[in-house]
Amino acid sequence: MATGKVDFFNDTGGYGFISTDDGDLDDDEDVFFHMEDVGGPDLEEGQEVEFDIESSPKGPRATNLVRN
Repeated sequence: MATGKVDFFNDTGGYGFISTDDGDLDDDEDVFFHMEDVGGPDLEEGQEVEFDIESSPKGPRATNLVRN
């Protein structure tokens, strides 16, 4: 699993981006997530998380996201 922090979260849209700690992506690309894939309470900016990264048509997407 990759680790990172929530870099941006839009509570109205229920989506955000995670910056990775591990250098898992090229060019410091952020990973997209949507709360429908996470469940539970909203994530907060700066919150540490663990997740898997999958490819999607619009770029990397977080799956199996776990709050730390």
